[in-house]
Amino acid sequence: MAKRVTWAIPGDIETVSGGYAYDRRIIAELGRLGWEVDLVSLGDGFPRPNAIQKESAEAILIATANDRPIVLDGLAFGVLPEVAATLHRTRPVVALVHHPLSRETGLTPDVSAELFSSERAALASTPKVIVTSEWTADLLADRFDVPADRLSVVLPGVDRPTAAIRRRGDALRLLSVGTIVPRKGFTILVEALAQLVDLPWQLTIAGDRSRDVAEAARLDGIISRHNLGARVEVLGKVSPDHLVALYRDADLFVSASHFEGYGMAFAEAMASGLPIVGTTGGAIVRTVPSSAGRLIPPGDAAALADALRELIKDDGLRQRLAVGAQKEAEKLPSWSASGAKFSDVLAPLT
Repeated sequence: MAKRVTWAIPGDIETVSGGYAYDRRIIAELGRLGWEVDLVSLGDGFPRPNAIQKESAEAILIATANDRPIVLDGLAFGVLPEVAATLHRTRPVVALVHHPLSRETGLTPDVSAELFSSERAALASTPKVIVTSEWTADLLADRFDVPADRLSVVLPGVDRPTAAIRRRGDALRLLSVGTIVPRKGFTILVEALAQLVDLPWQLTIAGDRSRDVAEAARLDGIISRHNLGARVEVLGKVSPDHLVALYRDADLFVSASHFEGYGMAFAEAMASGLPIVGTTGGAIVRTVPSSAGRLIPPGDAAALADALRELIKDDGLRQRLAVGAQKEAEKLPSWSASGAKFSDVLAPLT
C-alpha cells in the first residue's frame, strides 16, 4: 500500500524560519522514505487570520483527501479548533507544534489568553501531536492537558558542516540568526553590545526583516542611536549556503531570544563548533548545556553584556566551550534520523 500524507501549512513553505525549515527538511526525508506528500497551503494571516482568511483555510482543509492522515502545522492548527474537530471524524489528524502560539513575545494579555484557549481546544481532540523538543512536550502536558501517550517528540536534525574557521588578530566575529520579530530579542542584544564598545567585536545578524517591519525599523533605530552602524551588520534573510558560511566564519554565536520551542539556530551553531551566549527562554536550557555556552535570563541586557564580555575577553574559555558545543552536537540526530522517526509516527495512521 502506498504511503500518503497531506501536509498543511500557512503561507509559503519557502519562508525563512526555523519552523518552516523543519517542515521542508522533514517533508524531503519522508519523500526519500517512499512517502507521497501532498503539500497544501492554507494562505496568509496566521496565526491571526481575519475572518475571510480563516474561512478560506477551513474550506481548503475540509476539501483535502480523507483517505490519508493530515499533518497540520501548529501556526494554523492552534487557531482552527472547530475545523480540527471536524477533520478528526474522517481522517487521522497530526498536530505539529513548534511552540505554543500564546508564548509569542509582545502579545497583549487578552490576545495571549485567546490563543491559549483556542490552541488548548484544538489539541483536546487531537489523537497525535508531534513536538520538536522534550521541553515543549512537557509544556503541552502540563499546561494544555495533552495526554503523554498522544505526544511524540521528533527533534530537528542537524547537518554536519565544516568546522568553523578561526582567525586570530581580528575583531571577534559574533553571529546571531533569526527572523526580526520581538521574540528574538535583537534590540536587547544591541543594547547589551552598546555596553561593550571598548572591546573588539563585530556582529552579523541574519534574519528575515519583512515579517515585522516595525520591529525591523526599531532595531535599525537602536543601532543608529548607539552609533553601532559600523559594527553591526543586518543582512536580512540569506540563502542556506550563505548561512552555512556565516556559521563557519563566526567566532561566537549569540541570541537574546525570549523564548524558543527548541532553538534550531543554537543546534546549528553547536554543530559548527561555536561557543554560545544565549538565554534561558523556553527549551534553550535543554538544547544548550553549560559545557557549550553561557545562558542568562531573557530580557536582561546587563547580564547579556556581562556574559559577552567574559567570552570576548577569554580566548581559552571560548575554546573550551567550542569543544563542548561540538561534543553536544554529536548527540543530536541527523535529518535522516529525524525523518525516519517522523515516518514511524505516521505509519500506524495510514
